[in-house]
Amino acid sequence: MLAPAVMINACGLLLLSANNKYSNVVNRIRLINDEKRRLIHRAAEKDFTPEENLRLESATRQLYDLNIRARLVRNSVLSYTIAAAMFVLCSLSIGAGMFQAFVWWERISTLVFLAGMIAVFVGVMFGVLESKKGYEIVQFEIEAEQ
Repeated sequence: MLAPAVMINACGLLLLSANNKYSNVVNRIRLINDEKRRLIHRAAEKDFTPEENLRLESATRQLYDLNIRARLVRNSVLSYTIAAAMFVLCSLSIGAGMFQAFVWWERISTLVFLAGMIAVFVGVMFGVLESKKGYEIVQFEIEAEQ
C-alpha cells in the first residue's frame, strides 16, 4: 500500500522538473523564432551582412533541434503523468481489494503498479534523449560562433 503513494510523490517531483524544462525550451524556441523573423525582414535590405546570414542559418538549425527537444520533453511529461495515473489506479485497486473478496485484485494491483513503473522508465529514457539533444544544441552553438 505504501509503494504506490511513494511513487505518486516521485512522479510529482519528476513532473515538476520536466514541466520546468519544457517551459524553458518553449521560451527559447519563441526567442529564437522572434530573432529569425527579424533577420528575415532584415535580409531584404542591402546592408545584410554575411554574419547576419550565418546567424539566420544557425537560428533555423537551432529551431529544428529545439523542436525535437521539446517533443522529447513533452513525451517525458506525458509518460510521468501516465505513471502517476497508474499509481493512483493501483492505490484504488488495493483499496477495492480490501473491501471486496475478489482473488484478482492483488494481481490487478501488481500489474497496474508495474505498468506505472514502465511508464516512469519510458519517461526517464525520454529525459536521457532530451539531455543528449540539449548537449548537441549547445555544441552546435559553440561551433557556429567559431
